[in-house]
This record gives sequence, structure tokens and C-alpha cells, in this order.
Amino acid sequence: MARTALLVGATGLVGAALLERLLAAADYSSVIVLGRRAPAIAHPKLRFVKSTLEDLDALPDPLKADDLFCCLGTTTRAAGGKAGLERVDYHMVLAVARAAQAGGVSRFYGVSAAGASATSPAFYSRVKARMEQAVGAVGFTAVHLFRPSLLLGARSESRPAEAFAQTLAPLLAPLCIGPLRKYRPITADAVADAMLRIARTDAAGTVIHDLPL
Repeated sequence: MARTALLVGATGLVGAALLERLLAAADYSSVIVLGRRAPAIAHPKLRFVKSTLEDLDALPDPLKADDLFCCLGTTTRAAGGKAGLERVDYHMVLAVARAAQAGGVSRFYGVSAAGASATSPAFYSRVKARMEQAVGAVGFTAVHLFRPSLLLGARSESRPAEAFAQTLAPLLAPLCIGPLRKYRPITADAVADAMLRIARTDAAGTVIHDLPL
């Protein structure tokens, strides 16, 4: 039976790629996009629900779906500091997860980051690790967390440091072999493909996916 997908972060690099795939997938009869801005595309299966993601209790309709795909993410610079990064990458993700689970969503598919660790010297990596642990405790039947390294693709907003890193990506990739393979730069399309591929399985529990699969 076709399912309903709930997608947050649809205007980001991975989210936009994933939205296209969800709309084209026969597995899903409807796709609900939750966020501040409506997607730039229209589709019979698509429904947009406007939300700051901090007003979930006030939404007129509960978040009723089968699968939650969470592609929320920012940078310290874009968020205006560490507090802003934590607000988006931890608090918003967790708030959406809890609201969706309360509305009946049973499976969570979320974007984390390569190197996420509670003991990492990097604040960003520690926030991602905290998010992974918190979402895993929400009560979903299945939690699948995807850990991409540097994302390749054209972003709508300016990220100078990331753009510079992308120019070095072809030189760095051949060095990432064996245990370092998970740190290879990866396209947003490849991340979206991996998320949909895993969503088509029945794997339960909490699973961390290093990329590429």
C-alpha cells in the first residue's frame, strides 16, 4: 500500500533532491512538505504546510504520515553562531521528530554528518551526535541516520568555505579509501538515493548509515 511521506528541509540541497524522488516514487501516494518556504515545484501528490518548525503545537492539522524524512541542517556561520546551529540541527529536528511520532509516523530517515561523535572536538559533530541519540529515543519503529561527508551540489545560499572545499573535492576523494571512505565528498543526489533505497526496506531499530552505502 502506498504511504505518506513527511519531508522537512525540502528547500535544502539534499531535501530538494529527495523531494523530486519522493514525488516520482510509486511507494508514496502523497508527500507533505513542512517548512517556512513552499517548494518551487508543483505536483498533484504534494501538499505544503507552512511552519517555522517552532509552532508545531499550533498547526491546524496533526502531522499524520507514515515516514518522516528530515533534511534539516545549517552551518554555524549561516545560523549566526553555535546557539543558532544547535537550535536548527538539534532542537528543531527533535521537535519535528516528536510531533511526527505523536501524529502516527513510525519511521524516521534523517541526515546527520560524517564524524558525528559525542566526544568530537568539533561542536558541529557533537550536536549531530546528540541529535542522533535524542531521535533514537523518541519511539519510532525505525530510525535511519545517514552520515554524508562534504556535500556536492549548487546551493541557493552562499557558503564560501563549502564552495572552496568543493573545488578541492576531486583531489581529496582518491585519498579516502578503506576506513576513510566515509569521508569522501558525495553528491546530494546520492544521499537522496540512499535515503529512498533504505526507506524501501523493512529494517527496524536504529541504524547509522555511512555513505556511500
